[in-house]
Amino acid sequence: MYHGMINVYKEPGYTSHDVVARLRGILKQKKIGHTGTLDPAAQGVLPVCLGTATKLCDMLTDRSKTYQTVMLLGAVTDTQDTTGTILNENRGMAETLDEEKIRNIAEGFVGPYSQIPPMYSALKVDGKKLYELAREGKTVERKPRTVYFREISILEMKLPLVRISVTCSKGTYIRTLCHDIGQKLGCGGCMEELLRTRSGQFALADSLTLDQIQTLTDQGEIEKHLIGIEEILGEHPVLFGRKMADRLLKNGNPVTEALTEGSYRDGWVRMYTSEGEFIGIYQWHQASETYRPVKMFL
Repeated sequence: MYHGMINVYKEPGYTSHDVVARLRGILKQKKIGHTGTLDPAAQGVLPVCLGTATKLCDMLTDRSKTYQTVMLLGAVTDTQDTTGTILNENRGMAETLDEEKIRNIAEGFVGPYSQIPPMYSALKVDGKKLYELAREGKTVERKPRTVYFREISILEMKLPLVRISVTCSKGTYIRTLCHDIGQKLGCGGCMEELLRTRSGQFALADSLTLDQIQTLTDQGEIEKHLIGIEEILGEHPVLFGRKMADRLLKNGNPVTEALTEGSYRDGWVRMYTSEGEFIGIYQWHQASETYRPVKMFL
């Protein structure tokens, strides 16, 4: 079984689930999971966890992501992208907009933003996915969610098309951003293209298509392209347990500060035995004055 993470280039037409299903066939193993859904029409970076690294899936979803999107101004659709039904058009106004105004409004979204998820999304309301309700012609109230735009920059304008780079928090809908920018401009807008160029530490330049992964696996070379768990978690400080703590650590027990070499109380740490064996992610718990396991990888 393969263990680690692989940077997959998701091609358009595949769902994230399709990618996982095909990888299971290529790698001949079931224990595979992805760290963040991309819409079928979107493409780009999709980090995938293999084997023991599937424990990382829920730990990596919080990491920021960067996209390049093409926004089409002058069109509003029910899906907020060009795959949907056009509800309203105002191309004439879109083609005569002041470019500086577009730039100022788009960049004005930087920072925290209360975003209303689109009806065509996989979020659930009363146990039913929103897109299922939308296909039935139903619209339900959605609670706004606070997302964060770290950076928004205009890369190119050929009105009514605008290419934008966006770095944002998890749970952000880029097509909703395009829709909201269009609303503020008064002409409407929707998303035409979406490319994820980075997810956490995974970059587009290092991604592999499914066909490339198939070839590398057939050649026995795929392990060279896997990223280990410790490397993925490399941003977190290291703590070593003392010899007397080794048994406790291997059994997933909390340990006191007296049983570790050094101290770190602010966030996650990578915990190792006295002999350098990686145990997992621990965190200081003030109430009990112990380091407690967050996730074990032994």
